[in-house]
Amino acid sequence: MSLASEVRTWSGFLGGLRGFLRNTIDLEDAKQIIQQRLEKRETNFLDRLEHGVYGYPQSPYLPMLKLAGCELGDLRAMVADRGLEATLRTLRDAGVYVTYEEFKGRRQIVRAGQVIPVSVADFDNPHAHHHYHGESGGTTGSPTRVLIDLEHLAAQAPVLMLGWHANGVLDVPTAVWLDILPDVAGIMNILRPIRFGRIPEKWFSPNMIRHSSPVTSAKFRLATLSMVPLARLQGIRMPWPELVGLDDPDRIAHWMADTLRKRDACMLYSHVSKALRVAIAAREAGLDLTGATFMAGGEPPTPAKVKEITASGAAWVPIYPFSEYGTVGVGCANPRDENDVHLLDDGLALIQHPRPIPGTTVTVDAFNFTTLLPHAPKLLLNVESDDYGLIEERPCGCELETVGFPRHVRDIRSFSKLTGEAGTLIGSAMVRILEEVLPARFGGSSLDYQLMEEEDDQGFTRLSVLVHPRVQIEDETEVIETILAALEPEDPEPGTGSFAAEMTRNVWRQAETLRVRRIPPKVTGHGKMMPLHVSRNRPDA
Repeated sequence: MSLASEVRTWSGFLGGLRGFLRNTIDLEDAKQIIQQRLEKRETNFLDRLEHGVYGYPQSPYLPMLKLAGCELGDLRAMVADRGLEATLRTLRDAGVYVTYEEFKGRRQIVRAGQVIPVSVADFDNPHAHHHYHGESGGTTGSPTRVLIDLEHLAAQAPVLMLGWHANGVLDVPTAVWLDILPDVAGIMNILRPIRFGRIPEKWFSPNMIRHSSPVTSAKFRLATLSMVPLARLQGIRMPWPELVGLDDPDRIAHWMADTLRKRDACMLYSHVSKALRVAIAAREAGLDLTGATFMAGGEPPTPAKVKEITASGAAWVPIYPFSEYGTVGVGCANPRDENDVHLLDDGLALIQHPRPIPGTTVTVDAFNFTTLLPHAPKLLLNVESDDYGLIEERPCGCELETVGFPRHVRDIRSFSKLTGEAGTLIGSAMVRILEEVLPARFGGSSLDYQLMEEEDDQGFTRLSVLVHPRVQIEDETEVIETILAALEPEDPEPGTGSFAAEMTRNVWRQAETLRVRRIPPKVTGHGKMMPLHVSRNRPDA
């Protein structure tokens, strides 16, 4: 995008932001909006398909529906007869779906022998306003352009408000420890609470965009910082981003402890490992965080991590987001385990379908999402995320169930990426590095290298590169640098950068997420040596 186009786009965003900031909702508004959307789920689905697929010739879903012999009238009849989720399963079985790799533009779509040309942008919702854009935080491949639509942020505010209220944090002082643009997480989680009248008091950012291109660095910094004076002119004290690196969690721990002394409660909204860093820093400094709450997502909240977090005295609430949509689930107030969230299905439909985990012998029931809200940045129809887990409907007695969200999602894990410090390694890319790049650089064969995801004694996720001792390596740090360098996209999509990926690599360098272990790679009980080995428990693993 040219500089002139960037200026026009951002000016449009700021113009829309004025109206966004002026209009807020209360709790009764939130409940009414949610109930109306739940009652109209099937109608909303059919409207999205009528206008965004059948009425949009460029839609990548249209050729699949035609191959399946499904016209709009057929779809209406199926929904009326079977319901929404059953209809989606029928469509999935008939070939109307998009795999994770297809959605990310890493593999072409082929159905019934027919190639369906598609780009990542073809999944953009043609009826959303797309006020601005950022990037997903993946480490491999071209970072996915993530669209920011203010109307969609406003549409997500009611469910977040109810989730905060159900967990007792609606009226407590809040801080956010998330990056500024191009990472969309920070800006989304500053703006959405403002919509329901809750202004975060602090915005801590691990990165402040240090990139080789001064123009790019200035663009994202100015884009973020220009929001603050606009909000303050309207009487909203939006916080200025403050640089707080991963090596300085004490600063946030002391903010939380000071806030607790003065006001009895506070909350930090962040990623799981960042929450863990603050909790450990508080304990080491002798700070009691009783009365505080950590609300976090972006990586699996394993039992070890949550145990360390709650040992600080703080409460724990999980969230389940993904970049292209927003928040999918909010923690149950009466959870069965540390990763128990209510599925916010007023705006999404979710079904599961079996698929193998790359680099392993395991098959899991992958999540397939369909969007129902009119301004969701991406129009999803049975789009496979790279997550899987347990979906169940059970009574829990919390307010999220009462308002109409009886379905729970637990044991959420990713099947295609290994996650640490909210950054990700795509499994298929790592297989290439382990089997081709490292043997070519250091010698040996693909049998001498393996990546293992594990947790250290404090609960931090580490990605250990197992290198057989017979491979002669003088400097083990070169192995890590070789991996990080190999993750840079060779042929990035035009118009995209790798700034979000670079931010993730910088975080991993700070956190020492990758490490080398000089031991033979692990083998399965059947004598197989898989490129990726997960040492901690996973569902179905």
